[in-house]
Amino acid sequence: MKQLQEFNWKEIPRVGLVPADWACKPLGKICRASQYGINSSSDRGERYPILKMNNLQDGKVQIEDLDYINLEVEECEKYLLKRNDLLVNRTNSYELVGKTALFELPGEYVFASYLVRFRLNEDIACPNYVNYYFNSHRGKYLLQVLATKGVSQANINPTILKGQFFIHLPPLPEQRKIAQILATWDEAIALTERRIEAARQRKKGLMQRLLTGRVRFPEFEGEEWQEIQLGKVFTERREQSHEGLPLLSVTADEGIIHRDELDRRDTSSADKSKYLRVHKGDIVYNTMRMWQGRSGVSSLEGIVSPAYTVCKPKPSVDSDFVGYLFQLPSVVYLFRRYSQGLVSDTWNLKFKHFAGIRVRIPKIEEQRCIAAVLQACDREIELLIQKRDALQRQKKGLMQQLLRGRVRVKV
Repeated sequence: MKQLQEFNWKEIPRVGLVPADWACKPLGKICRASQYGINSSSDRGERYPILKMNNLQDGKVQIEDLDYINLEVEECEKYLLKRNDLLVNRTNSYELVGKTALFELPGEYVFASYLVRFRLNEDIACPNYVNYYFNSHRGKYLLQVLATKGVSQANINPTILKGQFFIHLPPLPEQRKIAQILATWDEAIALTERRIEAARQRKKGLMQRLLTGRVRFPEFEGEEWQEIQLGKVFTERREQSHEGLPLLSVTADEGIIHRDELDRRDTSSADKSKYLRVHKGDIVYNTMRMWQGRSGVSSLEGIVSPAYTVCKPKPSVDSDFVGYLFQLPSVVYLFRRYSQGLVSDTWNLKFKHFAGIRVRIPKIEEQRCIAAVLQACDREIELLIQKRDALQRQKKGLMQQLLRGRVRVKV
């Protein structure tokens, strides 16, 4: 992060679209060798981690979900990855084909058949620069142009890739400098993502302690929590008077939002006369998915499909507190227990069954204090997400400028 603040933009002169001292070479001219990954597994030999197409994410090799393969040592040596090997996913859906990442991990790894390994000539091309080029907007566009569409998948022929994927190459020192600048943004993005995950874990721990009464605020020590039925603190809202109100949707990650903010196709009925009205502060849950905890507190006025249940809180309960309570795994388990149906695809939790569930809650004042702490956690997470998104936009803009030579770096 310090490097971002200290970066001197005044040292970068602006130039035209493609500088005269840049070369334009096909991939085949800057790589020493290429190779398909291993096609099948063996039941003998030692186990080696094998990289597959799902392990290539955003230009990096991810190892959270690794598979292993048994290989004889001699066979392994043929497919063993070395630092700075470029991996390209040659077969995938048309949207994902051509995913590219640079191998930079310690240890012994091999790679699967849907990947192609390119070993670059580092006297001509900086591997990190080439990787950024593949993952730029222009690089992804060229990869899709070269892809051949099939019935359900697309394929990129490595021979065509080597002959027709052209890369703009500045002098080698400038390539390294560009890669170094973009790596600085990658480090800042990765740091922010770690902070987001840490904040989420803190919130998860606080929820577990505060919503179960294991940790109390000093001013409420000694006050007993009450066990109540949800039907005692909620009534079902069945209003169908909603002239001109927007359509809402309950999402897993964003809570209750306007339906038109979703990327999914609108499948709602044209006749919305039976849709249910939602007021601010109502709890809305997906009747068929409440066993998965699909619910939210509405900060909006609007309408929802009859597939949802709308719960109106009584004065003795704070909506925000209950919204967090309904995310607690032990409470989600209760929703699952009380849902009706033969199989999970048909399970539903109608209000009459929802009303019979018993939970423990404190008095309204303590509910509000707990909700305020958890809302502060949400604000911290949201600010970090905004920061990460801003860094990603900055990096995208930098790649457009630096990899096309529109902005030159001082070497």
